[in-house]
Amino acid sequence: MALKNYNPTSPARRGLILVDKSQLWKGKPVKALTEGKHKTGGRNNKGHVTSRGIGGGHKQKYRFIDFKRRKWDVEGTVERIEYDPNRTAYIALIKYDDGELAYIIAPQRLAVGDKVVAGKKTDTKPGNAMLLSEMPVGTICHNIEMKPGKGAQIARSAGTYVQLVGRDRGMVIVRLNSGEQRYIRGECMGTVGAVSNPDNANTNLAKAGRNRWRGKRPLTRGVAKNPVDHPHGGGEGRTSGGRHPVTPWGKPTKGARTRKNKQTDKMIIRSRHAKKKR
Repeated sequence: MALKNYNPTSPARRGLILVDKSQLWKGKPVKALTEGKHKTGGRNNKGHVTSRGIGGGHKQKYRFIDFKRRKWDVEGTVERIEYDPNRTAYIALIKYDDGELAYIIAPQRLAVGDKVVAGKKTDTKPGNAMLLSEMPVGTICHNIEMKPGKGAQIARSAGTYVQLVGRDRGMVIVRLNSGEQRYIRGECMGTVGAVSNPDNANTNLAKAGRNRWRGKRPLTRGVAKNPVDHPHGGGEGRTSGGRHPVTPWGKPTKGARTRKNKQTDKMIIRSRHAKKKR
């Protein structure tokens, strides 16, 4: 889908670039596949803010998405492509031959009326899901599981994809968008194709109010605060915040490596921080 550029007929329209959603379903979602969604404002059960920058936003319904794709060898037809306020990707409503309805993440080049199927091994068509061990090397895929049967965790956002680059001892080697190469177990499921709505990265909201509609509150810079509120705060005049950028709780940020997960380090072949070959 293309991008829509608006003429500057008002300050709110100047620079506005949105994705054209005219091809999407204009009605409501399937009621049986949705549930009410309660906003927290970033607060936990004690009323304390545990996630900053959250508040307001338009009311939403959560759509149940089939991330597991374990309904094997039952063909489904794409009924429609829908917008989902809970994610950047579009979703597709699938009607299986036995009458069951389900939502899946819509890949690129998936159209209304197309057939999709999940199984141990299927055709490499967009929307088909199969075991990673059965996928041809070089396949572009998304919705990748990290544990068999847990459901997809990798490459679910708009425009993202993973490339399967090799096999080794019951594992597959995948290359992520970040440049990282890692092992994943062959019994995990993956879906062929790249995720829909790749133009989402090129949009421009043009005004702060559009972010408020999405439930995002303004962020105050640390250097603009007092010393009691932030490590960068205080100082005479305008200061840059010191030599070591940190979070409000003193954790290094802006490039400092904070990842500590020794359990999965052995699964990473090439770090995303490694210098890329020219």
